[in-house]
Amino acid sequence: MKARDLMTSIPEAVTPEQPVTDAAEIMADLDVGCVPVVEDPETMRLVGAITDRDLAVRHVAEGHGPGCPVRRDMTVREEAGGFATVRPEDTAEFVLRQMSEHQLRRVPVVEENDERLVGIIALADVARRYGTDHPVEVESLLEAISRPSVQKSMVAST
Repeated sequence: MKARDLMTSIPEAVTPEQPVTDAAEIMADLDVGCVPVVEDPETMRLVGAITDRDLAVRHVAEGHGPGCPVRRDMTVREEAGGFATVRPEDTAEFVLRQMSEHQLRRVPVVEENDERLVGIIALADVARRYGTDHPVEVESLLEAISRPSVQKSMVAST
């Protein structure tokens, strides 16, 4: 099985300049926790993502207003601590490894040459489309994603 078999094709996306409320509305309408951020709707070149956690921790907690642009609260792909991506032809095993190693609940799928966003794979996609035949692997993925990171563990122990 390949990433293309697991992904939700052509997900809704926002641009860095759109108001953060646009991303929040997409999350509410589609019942998702992450919206990819693309350079522009024509190229669909992935530049980042904004999650429900970003909205809570960066937007609301820091007192940003409703007209605040997505770029202020998003996770930028190239920054240290950004996020991993996969290619449509990557194997399901590679996808699970990326999600596990980086503790990702979702991973964008981009085309190799132009970094064009073509899909997104959420933990729910993996469970539905891969879990029936590979329940142990999906269980291991869930455990890895849910494990507190070293930073979180250090903070909790002080």
